[in-house]
Amino acid sequence: MTDVEAELRAQFRDAFGDADFPVENQMDLVPALPNGPGTTFEAGDVSFSAMELATKLSGHQEFPYETADELIDDVMAALKSEGII
Repeated sequence: MTDVEAELRAQFRDAFGDADFPVENQMDLVPALPNGPGTTFEAGDVSFSAMELATKLSGHQEFPYETADELIDDVMAALKSEGII
């Protein structure tokens, strides 16, 4: 795992860890985000808001998610698949 991946994974865990799981859709995650959809994730030269993340990865996510780790694993896989990281 690269430093960027590790940093993003930690930021996602901080942001999504307090969500009320299971989550049925992206909107279920919004209350857990510190700055709502405007929450920004940054690592290395990668930076995007939660809203941008939702838009770019909507085709990759398979709701519902039972745990934060399941969600984060899919987000990380999608970021790699889209060439974002």
